[in-house]
Amino acid sequence: MSTTTVKPAAPTDRPAGERTPPVKVRGRGERGPLASLTSHGILAAASLVALFPVAWLAFLSLGPDKDDYLRPGGIWGKMTLDNYVFVLQETNFFHWLKSSLIVSLGTTVLGVLVAATTGYAVSRMRFPGYKKFMWALLVTQMFPVAVLMVPMYQILSDLQLIDTYFGLILVYCSTAVPYCAWLMKGYFDTIPFEIDEAGRVDGLSPFGTFARLILPLAKPGLAVAAFYSFITAFGEVAFATTFMLDDTKYTFAVGLQSFVSEHDAQRNLMAATAVLIAIPVSAFFYLMQKNLVTGLTAGGTKG
Repeated sequence: MSTTTVKPAAPTDRPAGERTPPVKVRGRGERGPLASLTSHGILAAASLVALFPVAWLAFLSLGPDKDDYLRPGGIWGKMTLDNYVFVLQETNFFHWLKSSLIVSLGTTVLGVLVAATTGYAVSRMRFPGYKKFMWALLVTQMFPVAVLMVPMYQILSDLQLIDTYFGLILVYCSTAVPYCAWLMKGYFDTIPFEIDEAGRVDGLSPFGTFARLILPLAKPGLAVAAFYSFITAFGEVAFATTFMLDDTKYTFAVGLQSFVSEHDAQRNLMAATAVLIAIPVSAFFYLMQKNLVTGLTAGGTKG
């Protein structure tokens, strides 16, 4: 006859009826406390690295002497806003501002219009050589400014567009449109073709479909193209120096050169002007920031 030994249950301190708390299992993609702390630390360090040059420039702009950048510690005891007052009252700052806004906004409007229509045509229509056309646009980005300067000057001279805002806008569009056309083409590829078909069923023309149905859906892509076009025109120096002869038509980037002579450089005034220049760009970025990330990621998914 066999016998079976039954082991008694291990005693527990929990009251009767109390359930054992479930073990928390970390979900997929969920970071632990150490990983979260590390990532936040890295982001904070990256933010400091990005903000330090801007903060340093603003700090140097408060020094009254042009050589204060050599002894930055001495600025603390003599901070002043005289550099800003001088730039605003004694220079052509507001002429530079007007010229920069005219050229930058003109490049943005014209460049985005051409790039959007080009990208939509290549995305939706299949005409002979459409792929080679896009590659031809890309090839235009390979030529350096020094190579393009002479032929562009000759073309603008023949058209009597030297020292005009419109001539400079056309030059900047030749730089901004190829990239923006590729960007917009990639973004339009992410919009379903059924929307175009629905527009045609409702009696819209191809341009009506583009303007009333597609463009509202392409706002993120348009924002990225507009921001790129604006920055391209706002900070360019070589073309503006060559094609603009009147100092009242200088853009900000060219106007900064007036603080540098053969034997001297007024770096305190340059720093103050640079801080003032950053204000319009920051405002434009603030207006576009909601759509920038979406436009950059979606525009790069196809192409």
